[in-house]
Amino acid sequence: MKIILLGNAGAGKSTMARRLISDSGINAARLSLDEIAWNEGTERKSLEESIELLLQFVGSNEHWIIEGCYSDLVEFALPYCTELLFLNPGIEACVNHCLSRPWEPEKFPSPAEQQSMLDNLVNWVKSYNTRTDEYGLARHRKLFDAFTGKKREFRSVSEYFSA
Repeated sequence: MKIILLGNAGAGKSTMARRLISDSGINAARLSLDEIAWNEGTERKSLEESIELLLQFVGSNEHWIIEGCYSDLVEFALPYCTELLFLNPGIEACVNHCLSRPWEPEKFPSPAEQQSMLDNLVNWVKSYNTRTDEYGLARHRKLFDAFTGKKREFRSVSEYFSA
């Protein structure tokens, strides 16, 4: 198992990654690209540093799931994956997931701090279809369409359980 989950923030990537690992019965490692993309605070690591950490993860785990919205990092992991899953349930579903997301202690020191960032996150999620950066739909679509291996796009949350 070497799976990449790609999609907008709030698409359900982390939830699907945990479920796939649990359902598989395989001892697979999980990497959220958030973990290797950011320094403390709001400063993004250099692309080179993130790629080095990504390749270390890929090289040191027989089975894994990588999940995130970073096209620039996913592109470097694609040659190593056996399956690409594109979670693309639409903006409304992603916003709803963000609004109902429980506290993520690995990302925020307190529930209050996570809540204070919610408006920014929702606005960022809503711009998915029009963004031209590595986080936007255009870049995700380009990666997905160009990938020649096993792949699947999910256009609704109800389809997630067939993965």
